[in-house]
Amino acid sequence: MQKTTSVSTATAALPPLRVKGRLGKYRLDRRIGQGGFADVYAATDTLLSIKVALKIPNAQWVSDELIAAFRREAKMTMGFEHPHILPIRDASFIDGRFIIVTPLASRTLDDRLKNRMSFETAFEFTSQLLDAVAYAHQHGVIHCDIKPENVMLFEDDWLRLGDFGIAKVAQKTISGSGTGTLGYMAPEQAMGKPSKRSDVFSLGLVAYRMLSGKWPEYPFEWPFPGATAMRRRVHADVVAIIRKSVAIRPRDRFVDAEKMAAAWEKSRLKASRFAKRSRKTA
Repeated sequence: MQKTTSVSTATAALPPLRVKGRLGKYRLDRRIGQGGFADVYAATDTLLSIKVALKIPNAQWVSDELIAAFRREAKMTMGFEHPHILPIRDASFIDGRFIIVTPLASRTLDDRLKNRMSFETAFEFTSQLLDAVAYAHQHGVIHCDIKPENVMLFEDDWLRLGDFGIAKVAQKTISGSGTGTLGYMAPEQAMGKPSKRSDVFSLGLVAYRMLSGKWPEYPFEWPFPGATAMRRRVHADVVAIIRKSVAIRPRDRFVDAEKMAAAWEKSRLKASRFAKRSRKTA
């Protein structure tokens, strides 16, 4: 194996990327995301004439170790065939850069959260997200970075959770550098102890933000901001599910996303009726 610096040194020497420029067969149409670990571009596959998303890790993070770690993680998930998990179409070096290719979404859940969301939309998005994570948990895979920026939205409000494989590697890389924020991460995961219950915590925070319009922050003490207003339009059973999922002690949460998803679906009918009645009396 090459030394750690071999990949990063070569990558650092590459010219900057430019919109409308090319990477192999891909034309970079626009940059749609920029983060501490990677930039994301909407691109066109000029051979197949299809739109794709390219995630390109920043040069400072790219090393032989990172690539090997990503491939180990991605290998577990590239065989996933689930309607709510974003597939990885390719992960390879193109023109000296490590590129991860996925289908191109219309926007992210983070983009969607800039506008008010109906109860029905928030409940259904949560249901789809739970379905995706439950499938991963059934296969022994923990996502480790469930947040609105990693949830892709397609036509007809179809949701797909992305960043399987790279999420865990990115988290370890960024955390090791002393940067990054707690965000939607469970407290024990921030201390290097992720589990399926950590994903449950993140799912609860995302669901809460969709239903309340508020973003709970550390130290995550209940009741969260906006809880009183949320209770007026959200059935008590749904509130209880969210509260259980965001318990500070991991053992007080659902054991995995499959258990949380079952409770969520069980509440659907009562929750829908309650939301309709609350709108009529508002």
